[in-house]
Amino acid sequence: MTAAQLIDQLSLGADQVLTGDDISEDYTHDECVNVDGVAPAVVLKPTSTAEVSQILALANELRVPVTARGAGTGLSGGAVPEPDGILLSLERMATVIEVDPANHVAVVQPGVTLGELDEALAPHGLVYPILPGEESASLGGNVATNAGGMRAVKYGVTRHQVLGIEAVLPTGEVIRSGGKYVKFTTGYDIGQLIIGSEGTLAVVTEATLKVVPRLDHKATVLAPFETLAEVTEAVPGILQAGLVPLMLEYVDAMAMQATSESIGLDLGMPDDIKEKALAYLLVVLESAEDDRLQADIERAGELVSEAGAMDVYVLPAAAGAQVLEAREKAFWVAKEHGANDIIDVVVPRASIPEYLDTVGALAVEHEAWVAGAGHAGDGNVHLSVFQGDDEKRSSLMTAILAAGMALGGTISAEHGIGIAKRDYVQKLEDPAKLALMQRIKDAFDPNGILNPGKVF
Repeated sequence: MTAAQLIDQLSLGADQVLTGDDISEDYTHDECVNVDGVAPAVVLKPTSTAEVSQILALANELRVPVTARGAGTGLSGGAVPEPDGILLSLERMATVIEVDPANHVAVVQPGVTLGELDEALAPHGLVYPILPGEESASLGGNVATNAGGMRAVKYGVTRHQVLGIEAVLPTGEVIRSGGKYVKFTTGYDIGQLIIGSEGTLAVVTEATLKVVPRLDHKATVLAPFETLAEVTEAVPGILQAGLVPLMLEYVDAMAMQATSESIGLDLGMPDDIKEKALAYLLVVLESAEDDRLQADIERAGELVSEAGAMDVYVLPAAAGAQVLEAREKAFWVAKEHGANDIIDVVVPRASIPEYLDTVGALAVEHEAWVAGAGHAGDGNVHLSVFQGDDEKRSSLMTAILAAGMALGGTISAEHGIGIAKRDYVQKLEDPAKLALMQRIKDAFDPNGILNPGKVF
């Protein structure tokens, strides 16, 4: 039975089902730069866990593939559907069920966006600390990919903020794992296994999230350096000093120029410094008290100067917001300029200079241009690869990813595997680990209906 024929057996309203020409092009892809879109047989828009359960149970019985989709902001092709399958759009499950200030948690449905959650939390003086650079991203997508972002140096990634989930298995069974508590030693932590599984094990229909106090006093310190090695060598000193920055980012000169030009950013930096600077360190500090923030700013300035910064700029609020906007838009700028691939390798943060030296040599060897920025505080390196020849690019990507792994890193820090990195994972990862992952997949989804073709 096909997905289209399955529709008649579902108790969904006509406005919850899209077929044929009613399926917009947006449903065929995510934001991955090198995975083509695919139109599904049908788009279904459930409004409740019960409807998700009914859809999955029937799809499992009839062996119809199902791909769950949040806001479609992913970067690895993880939300690209199968041509004979169901695209399960969770956009209508978009309620902030509860904000619980006493327990510092929020309970949300998967279609809630980061921007919507922030609006709900602001009146309570709370914030959800994960911000992967796109406020239109959905919480369901964030959970599926274990999203990170620039605040990870202080708050970690999505799995560190998810206290509990409700999820629907391919059989239609609904399970709960975790809750409004921070300790859990009662058997296997199924929820943490599902987080980051890219919709291949279960469909998350509710998440209980840890939220934190919203600190109103913030400042941005920008420091240009002559070498990237100096940037990364400055990071341990900042963290050792106990400043606990909200963000610690590096941006190379090419990426800074491209992103600055894209939004018309002018920091008034002298030309001689701009010409010599090969990398920039961006330090964002926050505090509940202004006097404490000022002391932290002064200490941060001292530390980066001692580490060899050419100068130190404490940016006014508006300029600081512009710099952060430029950093957040780095991917979109690369995409607009025709990037052929995107990399989000993570290595031990002290290994970033060595890794990027290797990447530079590999780029020359493969006649490519590679520009980058990244989370200096946690070792997450973001690279945009420009090489239009598929064979050369595949060879370059394999070498770049292998180089990261050789330094003790891994292929993806936050974007996930999806389709885009699937073949590299199969080629470079430990076969024993891959075999175990496949057995876990088979245990959850023996008929292989959930997001087939992703990760494996």
